[in-house]
Amino acid sequence: MASLLEQYEQATARAASSVPVRANKTSNEPISSGFVTARLEPEEVRIFNKQRVNFKPEKPITMLTVNNNILVMAMTNNKLLRIDLEHPDQPDDIDVTKNSDDQVHKIFLDPNGRHLVVSMKTSQDVFYLSKNSKKAKPIQKMKGYLIDSVGWNKANSSDNQTGEILMGTSRGLIFETELQSGEDSRFFLQSVEQYWKQVFDLGKDGPVSVTGLEVERIPSTVHNERRYFIMATTPGRMYQFIGTIPSSAESPVFQHVFQNYEDTLAPSFLELPGSFGYSDLVFFHPKFRSPPKTFAWMTGPGVYYGSFDYTLQSKDNITKNASLLPLEDSESSVKPLAVILTEFHILLLFPDRLRVMCALNEQLVDEDVYQPRFGKLLGVCKDRIKGTIWSYTNQSVFKYKVTRESRDVWRMYLDKGEFDLAKEYCKDNRANLDQVLTKQAQFFFENGNFEKSAMYFALTERSFEEIALKFIGSKQTDALKSFLEKKLSSFKSQDKTQMTMLITWLIELYLNQLGELKDTNQDRYNEVHEYFQKFLAQSRVMDCLSNNKTTVYDLIASHGDIEDMVFFAMLMQDYDRVVSHHIQHNDYKSALDVLNKPQDDQLFYKFSPVLMQHIPKALVDAWILMKKKLDPKKLIPSLVQYDHSVQTNQTNEAIRYLEFCIVELVNQEPAIHNYLLSLYAKYQPNQLMNYLSRQGDISENVPYDLKYALRLCAEHSHKRACVHIYTTMGLYEEAVELALEVDVDLAKLNANKPEDDEELKKKLWLRIARHVVEKENNIKRAMEFLQESELLKIEDILPFFPDFVTIDHFKEAICNSLAEYNQHIETLKQEMEDATESARSIRSDIQEMRNKYGIVGPQQKCSTCSFPLLSRTFYLFPCQHMFHSDCLIAEVLPNLSESKKSKVEELQRRLVTFATQPATSSANLSGGSTPDVVSRRDLHDQLRNELDDIIAADCVNCGEIMIRSINKPFIEPSEYESAINSWL
Repeated sequence: MASLLEQYEQATARAASSVPVRANKTSNEPISSGFVTARLEPEEVRIFNKQRVNFKPEKPITMLTVNNNILVMAMTNNKLLRIDLEHPDQPDDIDVTKNSDDQVHKIFLDPNGRHLVVSMKTSQDVFYLSKNSKKAKPIQKMKGYLIDSVGWNKANSSDNQTGEILMGTSRGLIFETELQSGEDSRFFLQSVEQYWKQVFDLGKDGPVSVTGLEVERIPSTVHNERRYFIMATTPGRMYQFIGTIPSSAESPVFQHVFQNYEDTLAPSFLELPGSFGYSDLVFFHPKFRSPPKTFAWMTGPGVYYGSFDYTLQSKDNITKNASLLPLEDSESSVKPLAVILTEFHILLLFPDRLRVMCALNEQLVDEDVYQPRFGKLLGVCKDRIKGTIWSYTNQSVFKYKVTRESRDVWRMYLDKGEFDLAKEYCKDNRANLDQVLTKQAQFFFENGNFEKSAMYFALTERSFEEIALKFIGSKQTDALKSFLEKKLSSFKSQDKTQMTMLITWLIELYLNQLGELKDTNQDRYNEVHEYFQKFLAQSRVMDCLSNNKTTVYDLIASHGDIEDMVFFAMLMQDYDRVVSHHIQHNDYKSALDVLNKPQDDQLFYKFSPVLMQHIPKALVDAWILMKKKLDPKKLIPSLVQYDHSVQTNQTNEAIRYLEFCIVELVNQEPAIHNYLLSLYAKYQPNQLMNYLSRQGDISENVPYDLKYALRLCAEHSHKRACVHIYTTMGLYEEAVELALEVDVDLAKLNANKPEDDEELKKKLWLRIARHVVEKENNIKRAMEFLQESELLKIEDILPFFPDFVTIDHFKEAICNSLAEYNQHIETLKQEMEDATESARSIRSDIQEMRNKYGIVGPQQKCSTCSFPLLSRTFYLFPCQHMFHSDCLIAEVLPNLSESKKSKVEELQRRLVTFATQPATSSANLSGGSTPDVVSRRDLHDQLRNELDDIIAADCVNCGEIMIRSINKPFIEPSEYESAINSWL
């Protein structure tokens, strides 16, 4: 085992030879190979870095709030400055009141930055200002109340209406209202508030300020249920209200939440001692309009911090993991002014500094001290949508830049043992992630969870041999296997050497474990065996072992594990080995099952001879399923590998497969047909004639060897088959001669087959008649042959009769023969009369045609060249088509045979020669002609008539030439390109 591990380390070292050598690390430190420490910011960059805004207020600032990039500040002159941070050069300067004795108490801006509520301290007036308005409008029904908190409707998106909101007063009263700006033309009401209703009183035990008020719609387990959670705080108490609001509820809607606590339940609250007269409540939302994740309540003893669990169905508390973060100096008179909550930090504002506390470990992270020259520090706020953090003094405004807030969160979660969260926050830093994985793996190892420990160790950069020896020393074979398998999955496909070593080691581990469990724990053995086979079946493992099959075979064989060796061979598609194994163990059915999987024709050729001897039917079924994938000719050795004298089953199966090849596959191989014919002749003679009949009797078309078939059938005395073969070979005399030994009817059937040779057919019938007369002495049957064959006459068979036969036996035949002769004579006479009449009719038609004429006018034109017809010699057809003689010759000539073309050319040449030669004698004065001149004219007419018979035999436009040209294209192939170009 150690040598294998050393080989793996050497291969890994060779693969990583390009990595620079570094100083050795201790065994507990992760290997940092491949890690580059490249910090995005210098170490001294703060998470919360303060930046002073280049702004000087007209008057000292008293209040400031920011939401959705809308900044609103109140100043000592009772003016509001509203600035859109995306357009800071267009601020709105708004007068709240003209009463110089009054003072702004608090301002409240909704998360969308669309609605603002201003509470005045002296007059206790309340004003409302919408986004599109530049004039604050008084809320009449709120006069006399000092507003200390507002619970905004976060689902509202209107610029002119707030939706249902809650307001908390300095007396502990909670009101519900809905404010409107009146800017929308749809509204004509006089007052700003649409309705005003007190929904709860937290000051029943005495007036107390509602310092914090948050309204959240939270997830519900019931579909379409509107479930709400309201948290309200006083200087010393924190209240939770949970309830549902019906979808058809009328205003005030939150009354349905508070009603339960008025009627049946006392409100759930947490009271902390040591109130210093005010408190501050803030929520952290991962995303805008998503339910809050955590909360922080700043009060006398410190900051009460926790998270929400919306799966809890409690009616009085949905917080969890809450704890009190005490102030560093609770006895000091310096109390915090405000609190801000981010994802991982709590920011506490004191009169001279901002303290940053980590919410995970409650440690002080940073402390930002403000210089007195910037003015008195008044407050801090956070933009709920943009997430920006702002602080302000009476003279200055500051903005905090948040830089990688989660940079050290992973380490805090790691220290707390929350490994999954630690990995979440360091997944982009491989070195930090390795530390987390190493510690998590060590944690599981120390707690005895070796399987999980192995999985996480495999993901680290720790030394491979150290971890492997760690599990070997603890005798944790399963964990070691898990480690190796996980490590194997991390390799790339090109790391063949390392992968092969790990796979071989894993196979050895599995085989050792199976050997130990086989006789001791069968259930565990089956479980491990299943895992082992699944491991071998992995594509990466199979691919890696494809070139190392012999090593694995030897390894498995050394453990005597035949089952897994066969399984591995099947995975490697080493079917030859598997089939050989099954045949050696006489498991022929399994061998055939293996052959059927790859359907490899070469394997069938190799193992079919053995299988045919033991499972012929199943083997032939497999052959048939392979159809044309197998070459039947190559299976003939398998078909003959049995004892024909006793193995009738194999014979029948061989015949079945050969019949399939011939009938279904239409195989025409002579060897296949010859072998099937031999099997028919030997074992199934009743099928022999059916086979021969299907193949026909045309020697060129039969697929079997005729001479071999004749010799085979003669050897087994199959005379009918021999007759058929003789006939197919064209040896009709031999066929009839042999057929007479079997059946006269068979002989007569074969005697009629030479259709084109009347003499041979007559000879064959005479041989049959002679056989009937001489061998069977059946004169009556011989006379019947005269009716069956028209070739035989009574005089042909008379010589076969013996001398003592009387005429009575064939009197009727002689009379019938004479009658036939008489009838034949009458038929000839009638045919002669018909021929004479036809000749007379033809002569009449010829005479009529000689007297037929046509009228050709001077305007008539040639049907080919369209020139006047009378301009030169022409032809006029009965169909009224007219052609110049040269035009007709040009049209007819391409359609003539070569011999006729030559004839036409010769006749034209002779006519031209004849026309140019002078006459040998001239006409006499009386106008008569000498004999030479007459014979010259006759010769000219003869040549012209011969030419006319060829070219004017038929009209080219409506005669036979036109009919034959129906398949001729309009455009000749040689002219196609030029025709196309002419159209472009």
